[in-house]
Amino acid sequence: MTQEMKGLLLEDRWAPVTEEMGFLELGAEQAAQAFANWHKGLEISRGFTIEVLPVAGTLEQVLSRLLPLSGGERRLFIPTRSAWTAYVDNQWTGTDAASPMSYMARWLSIRCLRVVAVPHTRRKNQGVRYGAVMLDVFGPKQPGKLNNYVRALEVANDGGHWVFEQEGEPFPFEQVERYQARRVRDRFTFEMLKDYLRHLGLTPFEEDFYMPPGSRAWLIQKTGPFDTVGREYTLEEARAARVL
Repeated sequence: MTQEMKGLLLEDRWAPVTEEMGFLELGAEQAAQAFANWHKGLEISRGFTIEVLPVAGTLEQVLSRLLPLSGGERRLFIPTRSAWTAYVDNQWTGTDAASPMSYMARWLSIRCLRVVAVPHTRRKNQGVRYGAVMLDVFGPKQPGKLNNYVRALEVANDGGHWVFEQEGEPFPFEQVERYQARRVRDRFTFEMLKDYLRHLGLTPFEEDFYMPPGSRAWLIQKTGPFDTVGREYTLEEARAARVL
């Protein structure tokens, strides 16, 4: 882990699962049930069953219910000490939060977030883990717009080249002067991401933000004809494949 990203959730040991996370401004059980109802309409005709199961324990015990990692057949909705619920899935390449958060924001008329924090590292004879800091804020669909982005900010290493992109109107708390920094990767940093999220009511890189005492997470599990699922990975295998 680089010094520029010291303080990642669980010291980054649950990456790639936690490299990207979704957040819904909704209670965990309500969010899970709504997501399950959406997917039941998509999957029942294909012979799959969607189950919603309560999960108790520490954050790491809850995350372990995603194992083994594979193609996204299991998804977790994790309560927090805030109005937000966290979302992760069991794709071995890492959680894909963008499409689910965009859809849920439109469907339920709520705010949803996609949060990405990946340190840029290079391991000798193993390859590169390309760094990224991203924040996407989705809301209800707006007339005349093709997407439902409220705000999007991104600094990422695109195969060796750093890029900065933004969309939407800045929030009042943003450090907009930083977006002109000479070094591209300084235009939106991990520290800035954490600051922006605090303004939105989240501290998602702190372990005690999740699973308040007496709370339950909710696991959505798809079961059925899994001949099309593909290979399953342990967390260690997925991390090795992603140069973590």
